[in-house]
Amino acid sequence: MEPVPIHPNPAEVNLRYLVPICLVATVGGLLFGFDTGVISGAIEPLTARFGLSDFMKGWASGCVLTGCAAGVLLVGPLSDRFGRKPALFLAAAMFVASAIGTALAPQIGVFIAFRFIGGLGIGIASISTPMYIAEITPAQIRGRMVAVNQIAVVGGITATSFVNYFIAQGRDQQWLIDSGWRWMFATGIAPALVFCLLLVPIPESPRWLIEMKRDGAAKAILARVGGTAFAEDESSCIRAAISQEEGTWAALFSRQLRRPLLLGVALAVLQQVTGINVFMYFGATIFRSLSASTGVDAGLLQQVVINGAGILFTVVAIATVDRWGRRPLMLLGTGGMGASLLAMGAMAQRMNEPGKGSAWMLLLIVLYIAAFGLSVGPVTWVILSEIFPTAVRGRALGLATFFLWVADYAVTQTFPIMDAKGEWFVRHFNHAFPFYLYAAFCAALVGVVWRFVPETKGRTLEQIELGWGR
Repeated sequence: MEPVPIHPNPAEVNLRYLVPICLVATVGGLLFGFDTGVISGAIEPLTARFGLSDFMKGWASGCVLTGCAAGVLLVGPLSDRFGRKPALFLAAAMFVASAIGTALAPQIGVFIAFRFIGGLGIGIASISTPMYIAEITPAQIRGRMVAVNQIAVVGGITATSFVNYFIAQGRDQQWLIDSGWRWMFATGIAPALVFCLLLVPIPESPRWLIEMKRDGAAKAILARVGGTAFAEDESSCIRAAISQEEGTWAALFSRQLRRPLLLGVALAVLQQVTGINVFMYFGATIFRSLSASTGVDAGLLQQVVINGAGILFTVVAIATVDRWGRRPLMLLGTGGMGASLLAMGAMAQRMNEPGKGSAWMLLLIVLYIAAFGLSVGPVTWVILSEIFPTAVRGRALGLATFFLWVADYAVTQTFPIMDAKGEWFVRHFNHAFPFYLYAAFCAALVGVVWRFVPETKGRTLEQIELGWGR
């Protein structure tokens, strides 16, 4: 068995070449956020247009999550077989098809079908983008480059807020029911087409090329990324590591890869069950009650707090993830999230008058979202993109992300039950129970990071792979 070199020459990083490539890949994250968030402004007019029942209204919103789950299982074998770049193209094509189909849908069944296709695109992009960036970026800047994708995702969600706002501004409700919601979905066509065009000149992942025995092409890309010496040593590391790998489902479930696979699934699930999507999906409801006491429009409040705090502290994460490391950021941020959630729960349990204490609750939500943006949001994706071997990285990321979307769906379905419809929960906890539950999951995440997550700062993907043992 060929030994894997563990000390390649450091890259003389060519940022003029690398940064545009990574920014093109993050357009997938932008469209991921756009397609996730666009439904928020369109669902009420859509419901009125097609006369949807409560069940169909929920399905029109939630069917995208089933597409996401299917997409992440589909993309793993495809990206391992055909490459990372074709997977990005496939996501872009599905974003285009979804935007056109949902905008022109003559009936709700057609709308849901194209919304599902959009979910497939989201699922594929959620894996392909961080995986591609991790595989083409040198170790010393890999964390911050992968984390940029989280800003793109939040930026996409933010864009939908403003797009929906400007489309609806000055229009009457009947226009929104007849045509307005269609324009909200149609605005996704142009960026999806631009994404397709921008993908044409970017290179394939050098790690995938070496796996396909195309060493010359891989070395040429690595040389442009980090210099000739770096390309020689890095390609040797990759080649030696791949020679010891087997890119099959059986290999993924082997005893040797059990630890990284279970860790990846645990991190993916815990990222969601710590409660972030409660504020993303039900933010309008939460902020509507807050606006009564703060005097600020609920929609504007949601945009400023959720999107602004998320973007700002993700920038902080990008600046620190390759200096402080993954573990310190995860521990610090998760601890802050848990403390904020406990304080929210204590305040909610003691609130007897609607709107009382809303300003303090608003501050706690800002702190929670800031802590998430600093750590669990971007850094989880950095770790997931790093811990799996090249030959099974697509499959492993797909499986972990499948469980992420399942957890997302579970949180989305259970929050209204616990917060509004669960009489026992409300009677005993006065709307505080969900916050306590998510805080408990934060404690679990701290335990997982402390006990099982290795520090991957500054290590090549092949060095990380060796750390799991064989």
